[in-house]
Amino acid sequence: MTIPTPHRIVIVGGGAGGIHLATRLGPRLGTRHGRQSPAAGSHEILLVDRDFAHIWKPRLHEVAAGTLDTGQEQVSFIVQASRHGFRYLPGEMLGLDREKRLLQLGPLRGPDGREILPPREILYDTLVLALGSRANDFGIPGVREHCRFIDSRSQAEEFNTALRSAVIRQLAGPEDATLDIAIVGAGATGVELSAEINTALDLAAGYGFEGLRKRLRLTLVETAPRILGALPERVAEASRQELERQGVTVLTGAQVVEVVEDALLLKDGRRIPAVLKVWAAGVRAPAVLDNLAGLESARSGQLVVRPNLQTTRDERIFVIGDAAWLVPEGEERPLGATAQVAQQQARHLAQHLPAHLAGQAPVPPFHYRHGGALVALGHYNAFGSLGRHGLLGGGTFIQGRFAQWSYASLYRRHQLALHGLLRSLLFWMADALRKASSPRVKME
Repeated sequence: MTIPTPHRIVIVGGGAGGIHLATRLGPRLGTRHGRQSPAAGSHEILLVDRDFAHIWKPRLHEVAAGTLDTGQEQVSFIVQASRHGFRYLPGEMLGLDREKRLLQLGPLRGPDGREILPPREILYDTLVLALGSRANDFGIPGVREHCRFIDSRSQAEEFNTALRSAVIRQLAGPEDATLDIAIVGAGATGVELSAEINTALDLAAGYGFEGLRKRLRLTLVETAPRILGALPERVAEASRQELERQGVTVLTGAQVVEVVEDALLLKDGRRIPAVLKVWAAGVRAPAVLDNLAGLESARSGQLVVRPNLQTTRDERIFVIGDAAWLVPEGEERPLGATAQVAQQQARHLAQHLPAHLAGQAPVPPFHYRHGGALVALGHYNAFGSLGRHGLLGGGTFIQGRFAQWSYASLYRRHQLALHGLLRSLLFWMADALRKASSPRVKME
């Protein structure tokens, strides 16, 4: 008697889209603590990620500034997999053999560089790529050599280490010396990081480091005519005014042509001194997707998908989140690289993939539901506009406490989707206790 081989669904990337999809598919098609669910049939769900835990990417600017403890906020892939019916495999995707349906993984190395696991190949029947995105250096000289990025938890933590080191040197130096930081790219990441660094130094003042904020000289550089180009103009203008009130120098219409060790060089000849430089401009797919197995891609490296999220050249492969290039019908631009888009696409696939795999119905086209746009400027303020279906009406401008609460609720909803109501309530109570008993900014 031949035992049927399970249909293996491999999800690559444990960001907002990938972990939501695995968490939702698991109870329907996977196993729980080794026991197959009644409706599972012969399916196996495997989540592959090079990290061992999930951090919500919209909070990486807080990790970078030192105002978020990753040890408390991260979601262990191993624990999540056990609770929600999928398997987790550590590894980094290096390539793809579509003919043999093999996912190629590179060696897994420890912090000391030693090899823990050798290169491997993983067989798939259905593949979902949820690899996220990275900032785009546009080939500008010196960016890779002299700028820091915060596209991942490790990069954000490395920047925080560098920031704390720079602060210590500042405190030991002359009182009239300045701490020069430059951030390139005034999208949500660059704007929120600018405000969060100010927040971190304000919080540090409460632990005996008075006057540190006054030494900060932070410059935010944007090539476009205004900041936050993807958000409504009123939100962008309010954010710019708030940043300038905090002491941030906001330069728009300013093009970086080269980065050197201690400065940014602009096209108009200006030189922006900076001991720390962050590159948060543009969106580009991870390098592994460049010319990947003959799949169609956009100039940004993102994989072109059909309205139902399948790649145009392989029906076995789906792409969600930042790595997908999808231009909605009637629109001129692709969907943005946001957690909101990734989570909605994950829900769409989780709802329709089981019937597709059972041969009952194809995955229908995905329709994005815009829920509004929000930007938080540290503990100072927040601004946003509600989506078309909001309670107060589409496009309603919000700010202050209500906007801050709305922004915080995005993360709470993310936790609710991953953990359910009871466990999420426990997390929220634990957060409140930590805030009451622990430093609000990383000091060590």
